[in-house]
Amino acid sequence: MGVQVLTLFTLIFVWCLIVLAGIDFETRYLPDKLTYPLAGIGLAINSQGLLVSPAQSILGLIIGYLSLWIVAQLFYLIFKKQGMAEGDFKLLAALGAWLGVLMLPLIILLSSLLGSVIGIMLLFKNKESRSFAFGPYLAIAGILVLLYGSTTMQWYLNLSLY
Repeated sequence: MGVQVLTLFTLIFVWCLIVLAGIDFETRYLPDKLTYPLAGIGLAINSQGLLVSPAQSILGLIIGYLSLWIVAQLFYLIFKKQGMAEGDFKLLAALGAWLGVLMLPLIILLSSLLGSVIGIMLLFKNKESRSFAFGPYLAIAGILVLLYGSTTMQWYLNLSLY
């Protein structure tokens, strides 16, 4: 029964991420009507320890939000313009609630790499600098970490032992 419930919830998680990625790609907006419930469901399922411990989930939510919020504040102080929208903070918070605080560095690394590579490709294609949505890359990274995060972390930790 537990595996079936977890499967249902992870499908909801992936579906929501796909929808959020599509919306953000088209509109550059991540609606609170999806990010808040996604975070709440992550906290709820992890209150039972289905993916990570409750403490990991709560810390993931808080640190996920604050990590991008701090980067956005620093960007604003330096450049005097907004560099990231609040929806990205909320999406990373939801990913942290689902996958835990320990997976946040991997999510940020993967989403930044994906966004950089695709951003450079778009820059060469369009020949003009333009901002783009970061949410789709966060969503893709969240799905990758859900599927391969534990394996990737184990591989990395084994490398660091030698």
